[in-house]
Amino acid sequence: MRRESSVDKVFVIFNTLFILAITAIVLYPLLYILSASISSPASVNTGEMWLIPKDVTLEGYKRVFQNNSIWNGYKNTIIYTISGVAVHLFILLPCAYALSRKGVPYKKAIMWFFLFTMFFNGGLIPTYLLIKDLGMINTTWAMIIPNALGVWSIIVARAFFQQNIPNELIEAAEIDGANDFYIFAKLVLPISAPIIAVMALFHGVGLWNQYFNGLMYLNESSMYPLQLVLREILILNQMDEQMAMSGIDFESYAETARIADIVKYAVMIVSALPLLIVYPFLQRYFVKGVLVGSIKE
Repeated sequence: MRRESSVDKVFVIFNTLFILAITAIVLYPLLYILSASISSPASVNTGEMWLIPKDVTLEGYKRVFQNNSIWNGYKNTIIYTISGVAVHLFILLPCAYALSRKGVPYKKAIMWFFLFTMFFNGGLIPTYLLIKDLGMINTTWAMIIPNALGVWSIIVARAFFQQNIPNELIEAAEIDGANDFYIFAKLVLPISAPIIAVMALFHGVGLWNQYFNGLMYLNESSMYPLQLVLREILILNQMDEQMAMSGIDFESYAETARIADIVKYAVMIVSALPLLIVYPFLQRYFVKGVLVGSIKE
């Protein structure tokens, strides 16, 4: 093995310190919010708690989970995420595979048409009127269909198929009498697990954090996704704090402000915890998603 020179050692040390610094910058906000969610608001507001929990209390989590709308929001978000990912993959994979094959007529024109939509769209009001005319207002489809497919996903999946599905394999299957549907279902999909996982994860994270479509297209609170439910809880706590401040009872205001601070940090953890648990196990797929399509065609 080649001996490391002094320049190599300095480079390794610099990289190690740089990575440690980036790790600390990323982890500190997460650890701070977690500690703040189980610490007394007085310790957080006075700066006594900066990393390690102080005066531990679970009152914020109790108040959050006593709200039945939280559990209903979790259920709705899970339904929207699973259904949305299924629809996304059902549309994305055939589209990207077809655009990756040679001999498809008007392939470049279709790609330019897709790319055009990355820079220009119909706008908020025309989009709302379209969803309304399609009868999707206050339905599950309003959370799934508008963002079912993105051009970026098509580009990444298309690059994967071009680089990993050799034309010789397709031609051999065609010689054996296989049609396009058989080739796609029996040959292409089984060896496309990485891109399927990557696209499912990226789209699933977007659906889990989505609230704007619910704010625009859902009228019944029973259909709200988790993010919209948590947003309402924060707004209600802020309103209670303002009402208490407008009164004369300062003790009541202090108590309301304390509860608002506790709930604020607990809501952040409740919203992000499922993704924080899943991400370490699926990190390699996210890394692969960054690399897929990075090689120039």
